Amino acid sequence: MTATAPQSLATLPLGDDALILSQRLGEWAGHAPVLEEEVALANIALDLLGQARALYAGLSDVLGSEDEIAYLREERAFRNCQLVEQPNGDFAHTIVRQLFFSAYQQPLYARLAPVLPLAAKAVRETAYHRDHAEQWTVRLGDGTEESHARTQRAADALWRYTDELFEPIEGLEVEWQELAEEWKADIREVFGRAGLTVPQGPGKDAWAAGAGRQGLHTEPFGRLLAEMQHLHRSHPGATW
Repeated sequence: MTATAPQSLATLPLGDDALILSQRLGEWAGHAPVLEEEVALANIALDLLGQARALYAGLSDVLGSEDEIAYLREERAFRNCQLVEQPNGDFAHTIVRQLFFSAYQQPLYARLAPVLPLAAKAVRETAYHRDHAEQWTVRLGDGTEESHARTQRAADALWRYTDELFEPIEGLEVEWQELAEEWKADIREVFGRAGLTVPQGPGKDAWAAGAGRQGLHTEPFGRLLAEMQHLHRSHPGATW
């Protein structure tokens, strides 16, 4: 099912998701477990940064330039989901975070492709991101006892952030429940191949995440934003 044309500011959460996850993945530069993965994660980060720039460019009449949107907004003005701001953790943690997000982003852009110019290109990019995360999830989950345990711990820790992905975004007329059901089926299939257990909901007495779209973020986000914005704020108006 396709979506109707997005209204002004409706795409801001999508741009913020892409920007913040790009920043997180960029933190792996010089630290990835193998050179090939350093290149792969950097390429995914650059894809996401390109998506963010394209989405921000479409909002320039309302929010200002790309740099102003990225570097001069305060924490409460960002509308990214809390999943993408979570720290990298170990490699398994990063991979599971990427799987959860890519398995949501790719079918979302497929639905938006008829009405959002960026989406047709983004579908191809996010299909690669998703495939990369799926392959690594299976390798780690079905690997050694240690890699399996780390991957399961990552899934258990990040699961609470996934419900927010399917909260309706005003102005994006998407069948969110349908998207959620497709996502859960995809995750179950990948986890089945990986020998992982799909986490259950947090339960009625447990804390659950889900306010990033309203500008409420977890503690690590403040530190990420300070690092990302420091140079621009220290040298306002500077050009390269």
